[in-house]
Amino acid sequence: MNTYSLKPKDITRKWYVLDASKGSLGRVSTKAARLIIGKDKPSTSPHIDNGDYVIVINSASVIITGNKDKGKVYYRHSGFPGGIKNTSLSDLKQANPNELIKHAVRGMLPDNKLRNNRLSRLKIYAGSEHEHQAQKPEEIVLDEVRA
Repeated sequence: MNTYSLKPKDITRKWYVLDASKGSLGRVSTKAARLIIGKDKPSTSPHIDNGDYVIVINSASVIITGNKDKGKVYYRHSGFPGGIKNTSLSDLKQANPNELIKHAVRGMLPDNKLRNNRLSRLKIYAGSEHEHQAQKPEEIVLDEVRA
């Protein structure tokens, strides 16, 4: 018996739609990350990018549970002395809800040379409309979470 090894020409990508208003930030992000990596496919391989495209809609109305909206803080640094900046989750959600989901999904992807290409297959929209109807995306239903 031979071990099957996935080749780049054997990759087929599908399109999926996730509604962020139906689930919490963590549930939406983990489901999106699994689809982008291709973990649920039987032909998954860690060194070949065989994941799918994911469209996240309604990112402005993603559910935040607990006290994370006030307590969770995102930090970034400019590289200069005293250049640290911070933003709370509620401020980031108000200013750019797409960046909130992108940051969460990026943290769930493996830190290797495939991450940027995988992240480019994540399409995030604040409203319920998206421009990928021609690809005939499949709707993914999440378990509803109440805040």
